[in-house]
Amino acid sequence: MRFWFSVVRQAGRNLRQTWPSQLMTLLTVSLSVLIFAFFSLVYTNMINSSEQLGDDLRLIIYLEDDPGPEMQEQLRRKITNFDRVEDIVFVSKEEAYKRFAEQLGGHRDVLDDIPKDFLPASVEVIPLKNLRSLNQIKLFSQYLSKLPGTLKVQYGQEWVERFYYFTRLLSIVVFLSGSLLILTTIFMVSYTIRLTIFGRQAELELLKLVGATNNYIRTPFLIEGVLQGLIGSSLGIFSLFLLYQWIKGHFSGPGLLELFSFTFFTPEVIIAIIFISIILTTAGSFTSIQKFLRI
Repeated sequence: MRFWFSVVRQAGRNLRQTWPSQLMTLLTVSLSVLIFAFFSLVYTNMINSSEQLGDDLRLIIYLEDDPGPEMQEQLRRKITNFDRVEDIVFVSKEEAYKRFAEQLGGHRDVLDDIPKDFLPASVEVIPLKNLRSLNQIKLFSQYLSKLPGTLKVQYGQEWVERFYYFTRLLSIVVFLSGSLLILTTIFMVSYTIRLTIFGRQAELELLKLVGATNNYIRTPFLIEGVLQGLIGSSLGIFSLFLLYQWIKGHFSGPGLLELFSFTFFTPEVIIAIIFISIILTTAGSFTSIQKFLRI
């Protein structure tokens, strides 16, 4: 008990003596966590949104004419030859006309002078959820376009490709911001602890001469690292939460936030981010004090 009381008191004295550098390190850790957590949050929500869109993803094969029962069976067999699918729906010209009229609602009278077979028949193919990558969808589309009687295959190519490349870009940004978090956190904490050691070098050397153990000398600096990681990451997460609430409050309503359900991190993810930050800052402290103890 006396050991812990003594090392905590020393850690508090270190923090008071070097508070400007400690404050700078704390702000650096907070900003690094904020940047990493921000892009991670955006990336996570984009992935969740892509899964929501994936539930509605379907490839539409436009046909030259309504397929008969034999032709439908042949098409169904050829489609499943590529891979298993969730569902295959045949839409006749008449059914396509009815759907279009329902979409027009009160303006369906514009179709009065138009023949009911002006829309092409189609086949709606709903792929399995494991068939969601862009390359797979492209290959599937190319395969379907070669089926007999096919006029065109659509699946919202341009939008899907842009969304896919955007999520890939976000994943790179998350990786870079994570690397930035690791580098800046370890460097800044190591630098701050090193300054503290230089300021108390004579005292620490005296402690070693009178028989103080390495654990007694090391522990106060490790406590500093733990506090830097805990407080810095908590401030970063709290700042991100305030930003998240501000965005929800100012951009709610009809628009992007209504199309997708954007959510904040779960408590498990928040704890994981704080825990990793503590590990990084403690590692920075440990690295600096170990160099001194080897001297």
